[in-house]
Amino acid sequence: MRSRRVGDVVVVSDGAEPVPLGLVTDRDLAVEVLGNGREAAIMPLSGLVRAPVVIAADYEDLHAALERMRAHGVRRMPVVDDRGTLVGLVTLDDLLGALLADMRALLETTGRAQRREHAAPR
Repeated sequence: MRSRRVGDVVVVSDGAEPVPLGLVTDRDLAVEVLGNGREAAIMPLSGLVRAPVVIAADYEDLHAALERMRAHGVRRMPVVDDRGTLVGLVTLDDLLGALLADMRALLETTGRAQRREHAAPR
């Protein structure tokens, strides 16, 4: 995780298609391993994995994903295709960024509409 600069790892099945089985976060490592005096190098992921994993489908919109995150109290969700194969990971930060971009677009639209009204002859 350190070498790849990531805060989480999706644990997947061994089959031909990687199906998410659970998630391990840097917080899991800090709390469950370091906080309990365990040795990280020998701790199996199976002892840390959060399962069942809360997932999002690749066709869902961000509001559905955000609602699922809220309902389950998670900050990250693996994203799967229609076969259940892992295709990505969505985080709360990703969704916040997308929502902020939408809000900026709305503000820009409002500003343009107001400028157009002021410039129109009366």
